Amino acid sequence: MIPSWLLPVPALLGLLCMPAAARTLTVGAGRDYPSLAAALAVAQPFDHVSLAPGRHADCASIRTDDLVIEGAAQGGAESVVLDGVACEGKAAFVVHANRITIRNMTLAHIRVPSGNGAGIRPEGIDLLVERVRFIENENGILAAPSPESTIIVRDSLFERNGVCNPLCAHGIYVNALTLLRVERSRFFETHVGHHIKSRAPRTEVIDCELIDGDRGTSSYQIDLPNGGALRAQGNRIQKGPRSDNPKSVIILGEEGVTQPPGEILIADNILTVDGLSDVVFVRNDTPVAASLRNNKIPRAVKPLVGLGSSH
Repeated sequence: MIPSWLLPVPALLGLLCMPAAARTLTVGAGRDYPSLAAALAVAQPFDHVSLAPGRHADCASIRTDDLVIEGAAQGGAESVVLDGVACEGKAAFVVHANRITIRNMTLAHIRVPSGNGAGIRPEGIDLLVERVRFIENENGILAAPSPESTIIVRDSLFERNGVCNPLCAHGIYVNALTLLRVERSRFFETHVGHHIKSRAPRTEVIDCELIDGDRGTSSYQIDLPNGGALRAQGNRIQKGPRSDNPKSVIILGEEGVTQPPGEILIADNILTVDGLSDVVFVRNDTPVAASLRNNKIPRAVKPLVGLGSSH
């Protein structure tokens, strides 16, 4: 082996910057750490924090970058449940750190005095959520403004989230980010709020289900209140008879267009409407023309209204 003092400076710096071997820190009764807080107090970048199967009356403020926090693989997301406990009066996970992955667990029944609790509250840069079930929270995910951040949600379930008392909460609600991308996820029976609300300059909703069912009272399936680019493709969408805003499914620019213009592509979606009339599929109040392609919508539904015409 070449002694370090003979290495060129760039190679030596590379060695000094290499992360230590990732560790797995197990959390739960009889495991390495009794609580998430205890494990996170010693966690280093690139560690995995693994929650044992069972119901945890626990929450976490995450301040160490580059962590993976996951439920133990046996039994899937249903086998690891964080139930009803919020940190900082905000969320089950308050993510101050950067480049965090949360996967394979259930976050349920998060409610706080402000009415704006969440399963996950991202406040850092870049978050990946995979195979997480958000059940009966005020918000599933509520993201603070972080203009350099990307949030990606994959293969997750948002069921019976949302409230408007006194604030309106949603399945997913993100403020200014670089990108929100939601893939292969299911939203079901959202209450009053929107299934997805995004103030990001670019939002992508791909191969998802956004379903009110018979009892869901959601407002809109996708809401971009300040405009921006949108790709909504390959989704199955149902607007139910108890919708709180029954006239529109996807809406852009309702609160004033402040995001830079970008492509609006709405393609290959299947829409059903139950017990409603005078429904508009896309209400586009931005000056950017929306492209609607190969969508299957009921004959009685207007494809598009608003300032931006389709092409």
